[in-house]
Amino acid sequence: MAYAPTLTEAQIDRIRPHAKQREVIAGEILYEPAFDTPPVYIVLSGAIRIVAVGGDEDRIVTTYREGQFSGELLMISGRRSIYRCQVVEAGSLLELCPKYLRTLIGKDAELSDIIMNAFLARRLSLKDTGQGNVVILGSKYSANTLLIREFLTRDGHPFNYFDLDTDPVTQEMLDRFGVTTDDIPVVICNNSQVLRKPSTREVAECLGFNSNISDSQVRDLVIVGAGPAGLAAAVYGASEGLDVLVIEKAAPGGQAGSSSKIENYLGFPTGLTGQELADRAIAQAEKFGARIMVARSVQRLSCDQRPYTVILDDGHEISTRTIVLATGAQYNKPALKNIETFAGRGIYYNATFMEAQLCTGEQVIVIGGGNSAGQAAVFLAQNTAGVTMLVRSRSLADTMSRYLIQRIEENPRIQLHYQCELTDLDGESHIEGVTWKNKVTDETVSESIRHVFVMTGASPKTDWLSGCLSLDSKGFILTGRDLETTMPPIPWPLARAPYMLETSLPGVFVVGDARSGNVKRVASAVGEGSIVLHLVHQTLAEP
Repeated sequence: MAYAPTLTEAQIDRIRPHAKQREVIAGEILYEPAFDTPPVYIVLSGAIRIVAVGGDEDRIVTTYREGQFSGELLMISGRRSIYRCQVVEAGSLLELCPKYLRTLIGKDAELSDIIMNAFLARRLSLKDTGQGNVVILGSKYSANTLLIREFLTRDGHPFNYFDLDTDPVTQEMLDRFGVTTDDIPVVICNNSQVLRKPSTREVAECLGFNSNISDSQVRDLVIVGAGPAGLAAAVYGASEGLDVLVIEKAAPGGQAGSSSKIENYLGFPTGLTGQELADRAIAQAEKFGARIMVARSVQRLSCDQRPYTVILDDGHEISTRTIVLATGAQYNKPALKNIETFAGRGIYYNATFMEAQLCTGEQVIVIGGGNSAGQAAVFLAQNTAGVTMLVRSRSLADTMSRYLIQRIEENPRIQLHYQCELTDLDGESHIEGVTWKNKVTDETVSESIRHVFVMTGASPKTDWLSGCLSLDSKGFILTGRDLETTMPPIPWPLARAPYMLETSLPGVFVVGDARSGNVKRVASAVGEGSIVLHLVHQTLAEP
């Protein structure tokens, strides 16, 4: 967290109208961990330091001196502080509260670049070094441990992880907090609150991820889902002055966030990971003022009157003038009776560095014939003993990009099996063996393979919308001219026809993989998320 640019006098003078000057003395505490969205402090004289509180002793993270400023991405996102900020040398500071920080970033391009680059670099440093206010005690054999680690990683929140199976310090920490191995995963927030076997929602509540998001006002736009399409809509909506709330049932990123490398996205010739794309999009959306609620799901849409109301999993209701559904689609699970038993214990639906760590040096299976499966196979082949791909079709040409097919065919560590499907999983607490079948020859093959990555066709999971919107036979949401031949659950009330990405309810739009007829590419999802804002504005302008 040492990235500390020094502002010029002219730059500091441009900050002064948005901030208040404050005289401080040595030892003064400016904020503590879990403080609600602390200000940014610009040091005019003296010095302040950032301190990690907890453990055997407090640890100095970094010190800021004259012309430098505190802060990282949580000041933009409106979340609680991770560290203590303390004065070490008496002096004078400019105190810039979050509201005016966003105003400054919106008005001053030069300062926006300086501040955002510093915040991004500091957050990246925190993630890389595991410096944060969260400790996870778990096991690589625990599915819930993997779930919590993935949630915090995809949310961009730094944490320290201790594995019970390999780290001798872990037992000492368990004893200190009075927990046992039966309680894992154990999550310790701010060195004080101990969560045993928590859900992602409980972790989010412990860290105050959603604490500053109000459900009292009527929003201009609620976006359901924070994949590439939803985040693009959030960036464009917030940048154009709309009051935008994004609701994500897990952590931002969607299916793209689990991609190890996207190489055909315009403007990135060397590729980027799905997590990198998500992190940058989140920072952009929050920079413009969008709010992102995580680990919360929408259970129901009250669609009989406007403004519409979305009802969350805890019963909270949020009113909104328009809605963009960007819920994406979920990988279909093979029809195996015990597949749920092995979720996170040999069955994985993501292929990132975190999952790859669990199978280093072992044989793995990838199921699927699309780009996600191809990216997973190429990535996993780098650090595993070998990858077996099971593809139900006769070829990859119709479902996968040519550059991926070429890499797979030329990689000696990837073995392709066409017209094959998984038929059996063997094991108790973890997969110990698998069986697959050739659909043409009826030949079966059994192997002692412990890791299976499922990247098969996807379904939209839109049952909760069936009483409000028109869906196609597979559950994807119909829009625009596709609605002309259907009878919607609620009659269309306007003289105009539905817009291009508009559903059978006025002001409710859908983008990305949940839309009927969508093109399953990251670029098209981002494009739809951008385009839909033009239609949202048209709807908001209607009487």
